[in-house]
Amino acid sequence: MTKTLSTFNFLECSLTGEKFSNDIARRLSPNSEKPLLARYDLEKAKQTFTKNNLIKRRNDMWRYEEILPVFENENIVSLGEGNTPLMSMNNISNILDIDNLYVKDESNNPTGSFRARGLSAAVSKAKEYGIKGIVMPSAGNAAGAMSAYAAKSKITANVFMPKDAPISNKMECIAFGAKVDLVDGYISDAGKASAIAAEKNNLFDISTLKEPYRVEGKKTMGIEIIQQLNWEVPDVIIYPTGGGTGIVGIWQAIDELSEMGIIDNKKPKMICVQAEGCSPLVDAFEKHQQFAKPFKNPETLAAGMRVPMAVGDFIIFDILKKSGGTAIRISDDEMLNGVSLLASEEGIFAAPEGGAVVSATIKLRENNIIQKSDKVVMVNTGSAYKYLNAMQKKFWDD
Repeated sequence: MTKTLSTFNFLECSLTGEKFSNDIARRLSPNSEKPLLARYDLEKAKQTFTKNNLIKRRNDMWRYEEILPVFENENIVSLGEGNTPLMSMNNISNILDIDNLYVKDESNNPTGSFRARGLSAAVSKAKEYGIKGIVMPSAGNAAGAMSAYAAKSKITANVFMPKDAPISNKMECIAFGAKVDLVDGYISDAGKASAIAAEKNNLFDISTLKEPYRVEGKKTMGIEIIQQLNWEVPDVIIYPTGGGTGIVGIWQAIDELSEMGIIDNKKPKMICVQAEGCSPLVDAFEKHQQFAKPFKNPETLAAGMRVPMAVGDFIIFDILKKSGGTAIRISDDEMLNGVSLLASEEGIFAAPEGGAVVSATIKLRENNIIQKSDKVVMVNTGSAYKYLNAMQKKFWDD
């Protein structure tokens, strides 16, 4: 086997700072039951992680191998994830009066969403640990991505989904060979069923932020955004938030790039966007609470944002505070208006989560939280083609 350039050093409890070795598969911190985060030898990493070296490397997210957790090249399970376009939104820029507005379009990933990044990293590390079966609860895109990477790696995939998950996601999981169980209720109910199955059948549960490696894949979004901006940090990054790994990962990427001296110490305002029908993080943020309360009876057409409880809530609040950012709610109607605007003005048919980000940007500009001169990046996390049934009344009222 050939070694990667990974400098993965240890795992750290996100709440207490307690350190743990990376030589066995771990999930949550055993004492606090909070997320574990991967830490790297950045002094060593920066010797080879250079702007010039990166240009010569493979054309996916694994080009950033120094600060990814897989040690052996043969254990990398890749479908070509990452290297998604960062596009200037010239037409919407004029409408909103923002000089520099961009979309990071994650719908170009395998299986049509940003989830491919996290599941590539998590499944690769599961393979490296010799894990034979994995399980997760998912409202949609994560399940499809996990099933695809499990198929590629020959690891058994088990998925627990709410019965109202999009039909496209149910179908792709079955096509990829996953075992799919449909659960009455919400993603939290699917999570309980997943945990029981993990214990009963000796499966490794890779739920959002309940294992350390999905966030490592997600952080490559942050590295790419900055690299695509010629190593300049944007002023604002706007992100649709369910479980929150995207915000946590992007912020971690910025910290690591800064510590390696690749960028200066500038930090972007991080904006957390949630659905009105499921906004536990916004509710808690507005009340200055450290932890969010479970959101009762969540309801939104954005399946990826229908997450009533985020395990990494306190991490996200700390990021919003440190960055001078904020959290904002968007209604389903506003999401669809955002989808329509992005499609008709820029030719990008985004998932409802992407539409939410567009509508949030409009509100933030109206309230002068975003300034005309700001360099702003909106993240569209997935493709509208996964949500055609949910959006039919907006675009095809037959």
